[in-house]
Amino acid sequence: MVAPVILQMGLPVLASIVSEALGTIKHPAAQVASKSLGQVSDALSMGQITPEQMAEANRHAEKMAEVAAQENVAAYQQVNESLRAEVASSDPYVRRMRPTFGYLMALTWAAQMLALAYVIVFETAQADIVLQSMESLGTIWMVGLSVLGIYVYKRSEEKRITPSQGVKPSVKNSVAPAPSVQTRQNFKVNE
Repeated sequence: MVAPVILQMGLPVLASIVSEALGTIKHPAAQVASKSLGQVSDALSMGQITPEQMAEANRHAEKMAEVAAQENVAAYQQVNESLRAEVASSDPYVRRMRPTFGYLMALTWAAQMLALAYVIVFETAQADIVLQSMESLGTIWMVGLSVLGIYVYKRSEEKRITPSQGVKPSVKNSVAPAPSVQTRQNFKVNE
């Protein structure tokens, strides 16, 4: 009984707020969306859209979320397989890829900062151009440093579990668990 009341009262208000917000944007797509949400809000407030129709829409949204979660599980499983292959590899380079990448990032960063310092101190006239060029590299550095951050985090996680604690670091402990998928059946609803 509570759910239909919330659907009848809350959703029209939400739709009208979003409709008004989109109406202030001077873009054809925003204007069309504003009109459409206004019509949905009116239909909801007049009872033209029934609670059963809303419940069906909610079931559809839950199913779509479940499909998306299953896609995420498949992606996590693929990443976990890659990590397992890296840890189990007999090739020393594959096992040392994380530290090698870290060393290369540190060397590259140091070289870039030393070059920047040199230009600022000794070639001051060119400093503006060089600083703008360095700024353009921000996205590349963001990607590389993000990967390095994940490597460091995972390695720290692997080291956290030591043999003295009775648990040896293993592939199982170094791999992220797959996310659980929650569906409508997992929740109890009081009506």
